[in-house]
Amino acid sequence: MQKVWIYIENGTFLEATSFGATGTAVGEIVFNTSLTGYQEIITDPSYAGQFVTFTMPEIGNVGVNKDDMESSGAHCKGVLVRNYHHEHSNFRAQGDLESLLKEQNVLGICNIDTRYLTKMIRDEGAMMMIASTEISDKDQLAKVLSESPRIEDINYIKEVTTKESYVHKFGAWNHDNLAYDKAVMSDKKIVAIDFGIKRNILNELVASGLEVEVIPASFKADDLIARYEAGEIGGVFLSNGPGDPLTLTEEKAQIQKLIDKDIPMFAICLGHQMLSIAHGFDTYKLKFGQHGGNHPVANSETKVVEITAQNHNYNVPDNITEIADVTHMNLFDNTIEGVKYKNKPIFSVQHHPEASPGPHESKYIFDEFAKIVK
Repeated sequence: MQKVWIYIENGTFLEATSFGATGTAVGEIVFNTSLTGYQEIITDPSYAGQFVTFTMPEIGNVGVNKDDMESSGAHCKGVLVRNYHHEHSNFRAQGDLESLLKEQNVLGICNIDTRYLTKMIRDEGAMMMIASTEISDKDQLAKVLSESPRIEDINYIKEVTTKESYVHKFGAWNHDNLAYDKAVMSDKKIVAIDFGIKRNILNELVASGLEVEVIPASFKADDLIARYEAGEIGGVFLSNGPGDPLTLTEEKAQIQKLIDKDIPMFAICLGHQMLSIAHGFDTYKLKFGQHGGNHPVANSETKVVEITAQNHNYNVPDNITEIADVTHMNLFDNTIEGVKYKNKPIFSVQHHPEASPGPHESKYIFDEFAKIVK
């Protein structure tokens, strides 16, 4: 281990210990309140361009394994933890977190007051920061940070989307076999547009009885419309992903075409935001976002409170009720969590019903989509 220096755009300068990759990285600092699932969080493509501060003080104690990867690799800029445990203890572990971070070129930062950082982000909002094992001078770090692009200026979707289309071959996790179920081909086929999709979202779509073809974010709506009208596919899924949805102007135009054709659609997180924008209702940035596995969400239809997993910095506006019925509300801050568009076979949620990591109380939402797929 070696020293690492941190500079945050509000002027905060800190020294800590490095346990991951070496080098210099710039990104946005956020905090995540999940008690478990650090590997799933680190490999979630939605965290591209961000440093994740874990409020859980002990990280690394269960190691890592191939089954808990949410994508092909780690996409965040770095992780900040209070205590890192190199020696892990878990029967499913196949390696240690430090090795994964080094392999994926992600900075690991420990021996730092994560409670202080979390309170600062909560009070001042998500901010840009720089971390380096090479630069120890505060002024030099500040200079590099000031000359670097902000997260909202970078299209990370180009980095995290699939390059080639493929059919997803796995279903939900089987606790008896300790493996993912194999996909069963279905007469209901959908296309999932990959803006940075998590593997367990695909697993749950398959588990709901759908055949799922995943395609790149650079999709053409006309191709999907032709396939839908020919009966080849019965719906479209818009995935989660990183960055500011308002910058995705081409994707917006393509989604608008799908909306006009009344194609059944379901979306999560970034996809949820993109549906709002494509309908003419621009998103806004939250002060510090919602990241964690303990957010209470009220289901407006069943009146049940679901504890949910969250990971987003942007939200749909309140006036979306002009064209959509609100189905879910976040009870922490009363922001909209889910909508059904009026007179359209289209609905979406902000939270993560696949819950990897997190509680499983919202998994029924995948079955709701399967019901409307033609």
